[in-house]
Amino acid sequence: MILSDSQQFYGMRLRLLSLAGLILLPHAGSIAATAGSLTFAGVAFSPGSTVKSNVPLSAQEKSLATQGGNVVPSNAVAVLATPLNFDPQKTWPVLVVCSTSDSKRQNRDDLVDFYGRVGLREGWVVLAGDGPQPARNDTAAWRGAMTLAAIDALHRSFPGSNKWPVACAGFSGGGKGVGVVAPLLAKHGCRIAGIYITGANEDRLSEGYARVGPAKEFLTTPVYISAGRDDRIATLEQQYNVAGSIKRTGFQRIKIGTFHGGHEANDAQTSIALHWFRELAK
Repeated sequence: MILSDSQQFYGMRLRLLSLAGLILLPHAGSIAATAGSLTFAGVAFSPGSTVKSNVPLSAQEKSLATQGGNVVPSNAVAVLATPLNFDPQKTWPVLVVCSTSDSKRQNRDDLVDFYGRVGLREGWVVLAGDGPQPARNDTAAWRGAMTLAAIDALHRSFPGSNKWPVACAGFSGGGKGVGVVAPLLAKHGCRIAGIYITGANEDRLSEGYARVGPAKEFLTTPVYISAGRDDRIATLEQQYNVAGSIKRTGFQRIKIGTFHGGHEANDAQTSIALHWFRELAK
């Protein structure tokens, strides 16, 4: 299904997104509201803010992190952004970010640049997990390990959050990374409500499904592919081929949205995808 371009003027160029409404925590520490009554992984915060915390890695997560010759860090780093009306007693959809590895970007960088503002506006909490420093070999297993550690921190912090719907989002190389991260989260027991892929020129989701082996119900996960019509890195034809490959694997709910633009994350497309995921998760 190809969506119209009528809303695309809301799309912003790569790396130039406004940070209005999102409080970014510097990498060297965490900022939490001093009067906050909530805690995430032991760090106090108030709704409407972004909180960052060091979190432990389980034995499974350490094993994943070592793939590719990486050294296991002492901890993972989890970053959580919440809407102003966040109340952990209620059910919230969770958007998990998997970044491209270009320029040593980490998941928390893409949370700020591509997904935080739109996700919060759509009523999602947005979560990213990383190592303290970029990995020497930035593998999908490394991303999966750090993301699982962040998910574990979320579940420990907010009882009942293990039942919240989770969507995974990735741009460019992150669009390939979610092909492994999403199946890992599903096998970990997360309720996967959507996979958002933008700017990816290869289907890694089919490979991840085969390698990780989540339950067959994973094939009912809605997949939204956002494609820039002028993308020269992941061409429109390549992104349609990705959709076709995913469909042949057995995924049953796939949408393709196009926009006037190149190799970039598009706000309007992200909004459409999150709205679709949330409607289907009801």
